[in-house]
Amino acid sequence: MIERTIATTTHGRYLVAPSTASAPLLVAFHGYAELAEAALDRLRAIPGADRWTLLSIQGLNRFYQRRTNDVIAGWMTRQDRELAIADNLAFVSSVLDAVLREWPTTRPVVFSGFSQGVAMAFRAAAASAHDVAGVIAAGGDVPPEISPDRLAAVHSVLLCRGTRDEWYTAEKFSADRRRLIDAGAAVTPLEFDGGHDWSPEVVAAASQFLAERLG
Repeated sequence: MIERTIATTTHGRYLVAPSTASAPLLVAFHGYAELAEAALDRLRAIPGADRWTLLSIQGLNRFYQRRTNDVIAGWMTRQDRELAIADNLAFVSSVLDAVLREWPTTRPVVFSGFSQGVAMAFRAAAASAHDVAGVIAAGGDVPPEISPDRLAAVHSVLLCRGTRDEWYTAEKFSADRRRLIDAGAAVTPLEFDGGHDWSPEVVAAASQFLAERLG
């Protein structure tokens, strides 16, 4: 048996909640087995987020939830991982270009992610052609393949973890914090009493983080 891969085109889905003219852009990436609506709802719950144009990008890998038959999505599996990363980054870049053409801004962009979406938030920020003001990360780790010089593009990070989160462990949280600081990022760490969740504490910290990015 000979295995091959081939490039193809597909259609991706994203949601936009526009704000005022020239408002800065806040981009969200959902977690595993969610849709873009879930990430957009998280952004809308942040006090002050109405001052930002909100963009929620949905993973290209769509499938059915077995119990309910609902459509859900994820970002990738370990199969052809490097190719999937490249596809996802090209998709995100195209979405950002389209959104910023329609809703232009001179302000920097902030990326946010929950769970599996954290890795995509960091990948998108590190690869972005646009000025990156920061990343809001909750319940997920920094991808291992991002080099220190690319991480340097991420100027500031709100790094969040629930103390009972068994997936995003204290060890991973500590290692990510050190790695980001070593790359030159200003890191605001948040550990809250909870599990694998976008908690009220994350919402409050995200509100402060975004307010600071607006200056």
